[in-house]
Amino acid sequence: MATTFKEYRDEQLKNPEIKKEYDALAPEYAIVRAMLEARTSQGITQQQLAEKTGIRQGDISKLDRGNGYPSLRTLQR
Repeated sequence: MATTFKEYRDEQLKNPEIKKEYDALAPEYAIVRAMLEARTSQGITQQQLAEKTGIRQGDISKLDRGNGYPSLRTLQR
């Protein structure tokens, strides 16, 4: 039986330790989500955002794909 990511995540979040760590990441991911939504709504390319923020375009690409974990330093930029 195939399991979706949501089903897997929900099962894992029943573990209090995992839920605590997952919840601790929520503020960072909210910032990333807001940044990406603002970038796309304004029609700014990854390269343009990189030039404005000093964040490497490759790092912005990773965030867009959900493959990167932003450092606090990156988010502060």
